[in-house]
Amino acid sequence: MHKAIGSKKDFGNLNEDELLAEYNSCVGDIINHEMVKKMDSCVQHCNTSRLQHSINVSYYSFWVCYRMGWDYRSAARAGLLHDLFFYDWRIKKGLRTNHASWHPRVALDNASKITELNKVERDAIRRHMWPCTLIPPRYIESYVVTLVDKVCAVCEVAERKYKGFRVRKVAVS
Repeated sequence: MHKAIGSKKDFGNLNEDELLAEYNSCVGDIINHEMVKKMDSCVQHCNTSRLQHSINVSYYSFWVCYRMGWDYRSAARAGLLHDLFFYDWRIKKGLRTNHASWHPRVALDNASKITELNKVERDAIRRHMWPCTLIPPRYIESYVVTLVDKVCAVCEVAERKYKGFRVRKVAVS
């Protein structure tokens, strides 16, 4: 299993960590699905695969909702499935509309094919591009997935951009 970027949690030892075991109980049935694993071959942000990005969004959405006492299971599952599409969004090929409004529909359709989704999961997947899209999310967990998605995207781009960046020490007289 991949590791959430920035996390010190070892996703390889799920049974040794209570929080990771709970996370795995939320997404374990879908994380190894063939369609989900296929996202590892798609680039999302710089050097981050779409699967890695989705795991980042899933884990941190789970973590926030778990800490706040909200529906962390739905947040984790929606975070993992929110970008379940397989076209290259950088190439403009006759999309009916822009990528920000189109891919949540495709992801929701694909996610519905591999698992049953509850109303929170459906809303979080469908509305995760707000405010780029007009209709805001309905549930607090959907807002968490939306916000975490944006933060993860920025961190993934920044990680690539500033990898190897070093702060020079300047002597002050």
